[in-house]
Amino acid sequence: MTPRRKPLNALGYGFIPHEFLPEGHDEYTHRNQQQLTAYTYRPLREAEIELLIRNGNYSPNWGDVWVTDSFLPEQIQQSKFYGRVRIGDMAAEYLDYRDLHLPTGIYNSVVVSSDIGGHTAIHNVRYLAHFIIGDEVILFNVHEMETSSNAKFGNGIRKEGDPESSLIQLELCNENGGRAVLPFDGMQASDVYLWTRHRHDSVLQERFKAITFGRFDSRRGYYSVVGHRTVIKNSHIIKDVRIGTDAYIKGVNKLKNVTVNSITGAYTQIGEGCELVNGIIGHGCRIFYGVKAVRFILSSFSQLKYGARLINSFLGDNSTISCCEVLNSLIFPAHEQHHNNSFLCAALVMGQSNMAAGATVGSNHNSRGADGEIIAGRGFWPGLCVSLKHNSRFASYTLIVKGDFLHELDIRLPFAMVSHDVPNDRLVILPAYWFLYNMYALMRNNTKFISRDRRSLKNQYFEYDVLAPDTINEAFAALQDIEAAVGKAFHPEAGDADRIRRGREILADTSIDLREREILLDGVENSRRKVVLIKVREGYLMYKRMIGYYAATQLKQYFDGHSMTQFEVEYLAGDSPLERLAFENIGGQLIRKRDVDALIGDIRSGTLDDWDAIHLRYRQLSSDYPTHKFEHALASLLELHGMDRAQLTPAFIQHLIEESVATKQWICEEIRKTRAKDYSNPFRRMVYENEGEMDAVVGRLADNAFIRQQQQEFEQYSSSIKALASKTTPQ
Repeated sequence: MTPRRKPLNALGYGFIPHEFLPEGHDEYTHRNQQQLTAYTYRPLREAEIELLIRNGNYSPNWGDVWVTDSFLPEQIQQSKFYGRVRIGDMAAEYLDYRDLHLPTGIYNSVVVSSDIGGHTAIHNVRYLAHFIIGDEVILFNVHEMETSSNAKFGNGIRKEGDPESSLIQLELCNENGGRAVLPFDGMQASDVYLWTRHRHDSVLQERFKAITFGRFDSRRGYYSVVGHRTVIKNSHIIKDVRIGTDAYIKGVNKLKNVTVNSITGAYTQIGEGCELVNGIIGHGCRIFYGVKAVRFILSSFSQLKYGARLINSFLGDNSTISCCEVLNSLIFPAHEQHHNNSFLCAALVMGQSNMAAGATVGSNHNSRGADGEIIAGRGFWPGLCVSLKHNSRFASYTLIVKGDFLHELDIRLPFAMVSHDVPNDRLVILPAYWFLYNMYALMRNNTKFISRDRRSLKNQYFEYDVLAPDTINEAFAALQDIEAAVGKAFHPEAGDADRIRRGREILADTSIDLREREILLDGVENSRRKVVLIKVREGYLMYKRMIGYYAATQLKQYFDGHSMTQFEVEYLAGDSPLERLAFENIGGQLIRKRDVDALIGDIRSGTLDDWDAIHLRYRQLSSDYPTHKFEHALASLLELHGMDRAQLTPAFIQHLIEESVATKQWICEEIRKTRAKDYSNPFRRMVYENEGEMDAVVGRLADNAFIRQQQQEFEQYSSSIKALASKTTPQ
């Protein structure tokens, strides 16, 4: 397309093509509705025009340059104005921001049909067209700032006259676009998860599209916006953007079709060399040093840095990606990925995850088409140089040891370690690994993720505890898998139900040495090689112990605020069964499966007819979650011990809670012991001249803040149990 010649006095006018102007509207209708500050404007006076011209300024139509009564023409120099330009209040002052000191006014710039807020400093902006600039904004050394009449600001919508092909979609979880969603400002991981699932339900999928389209005005004519106190400096192309207040943008190559959320208490910063196209950026984000992001949503308080590439992906709140490449992925909150040689593609990663260096999760080059997927529960941790194949699925807190995994995997046991036994050509799974051998790293995550959750408005309850309804349900399923595997190893002729029963009996009989038999797990790897369970009884008993601990801590928390009488009325008096219900991880929020089904039904029927109503339902379910979690814990307790509710006597409850003190103490000791290994390991010590140097570099074990915090929590927990006895006695 070649440039076209038009009259100079037409520059700045006709922003909206005539055929898209609604009756009774002009090209300024939406612009007037977008005003950030209510100024009263007036035309320029003759003396002001003369002074402006003497200062090297130019306009083919000074009558369309409007100002307020506090206009200072001497602070407008060497600039050109086209179309209707409105300038807010001015004063003889300068703006001071991080050692940048600039007088307010407009200098050496070209301004086309824009509103300039009060007390702004605009210097060396070569082209500024169809923007609304807030108060106390700094624009310094910017090459191009412009707006299209059909600007969408990163939202997946169409404006009048737009072709179907212009619709921006995020092709998540699968490279073939079969799970694509329409992005919108305010989109949450829960929205994306619901939308990417249930693809067979055409009615539901059309409802999601209709709700999203209904959120926006399809008419043309909206201007780009730069909010109050935002600073943009030394940047190249900024087009079709909505930028909030207090943002700091420096040295960017391109911002195009992007919404940047930013407020005083949660300002967003975008730094040098970044190119961000077709995206939504949440509050309090940090993006700097050569980041490339295209068709993306970056949720609040997340970071992209050091050359990260985020393409066709959604990154949840409080996450960090640096150096590496992420494609076609849906990532729930609290994700960490820091290494230039890690790669994540076509995956659903359910949060609190950590990608190690060299991890290649989701290369489709080993399949017949680019249509594979990987699903990983929260706490997913592929180790150094792990390569995984589509399609694979991983239970919560799966740790994968270094190696190329050439076959599809279905790891159903949570907290497990998965590794190759190369000499014997078999896959090895150690159940409950984290509890058995790395308690420090596991429990540190609880504290770490909570402290990093910087959301000021926690409108969704993100579950960070490693022991929660999702992981406990997986642990119950793991118990049955282990029982079946043990039963088959000792009684291969038995049927499925009989194997489970016999396996349970064998696991309970400690006189039987399980190491005498090879315990194999079926349906784990798409290959003919063996999948072997090790440390079987230890892992089995650990699952049981942690289920009991989960139930006890939930009971203790309940009785911190309730009496035994209340407990009896609420949970023992009725005859309805206490069921261990299924929960689903919906964008980091755990919701009972039946409530998810009801939510989907209400969206499908139109009962929930906009995203705000859906988000309100998330908040309501978040408020109900502590109760739902407690009821789940109670049902888990009954199932674990094969009890009915009548056996939940005050004495039993008190005993269970007191028993949890011992488990809490054991957890604290395991946390200390697993960290202490790093201090006693001679291969870690050998790089230090002596113990004093090691302490100076890594800190003394006795001073470890996390270990001390856990000890304090144990002491508080233990002392609070004594005050609980009265509450577990009927009043």
